[in-house]
Amino acid sequence: MKKKILLTLIIFAIYFPQKIFAQADEIANFCSSFLSYPYISDGQQYKTILVDDEIAEFRATFYGGATYRIVACSGTSEGNLIFRLYDAQRNELFESSRFNNTQYWDFKFNSTVDCIIEAELKPSAENSGFAIIMIGFK
Repeated sequence: MKKKILLTLIIFAIYFPQKIFAQADEIANFCSSFLSYPYISDGQQYKTILVDDEIAEFRATFYGGATYRIVACSGTSEGNLIFRLYDAQRNELFESSRFNNTQYWDFKFNSTVDCIIEAELKPSAENSGFAIIMIGFK
């Protein structure tokens, strides 16, 4: 089933790339609405397509003294994506499902920390879709 969905997405992307990119742009615009003043985007969008119970993994470095906001979206409604933040030793620092599947989390480190960000679709949500993570700082 997973291969069938993935194959369908690939075929759709080949024949209708503007629709795929338009959907990703729409989700990115929705996501960026949670990253407004006083936060400034780091300029990157961490994007992937998730199918079923896949988990995406991204890596980021956070510098001591700055306040950060991670924003996670899948679709244009809130709470469709679960995200987790771990340190480099995989100690969990945050999980959105423990906070009503919030779209974002604000935090600050005292020193520079390399982190792992995981994202997965909420089990009761769609069985496939874009996952977009954005990071801002102030």
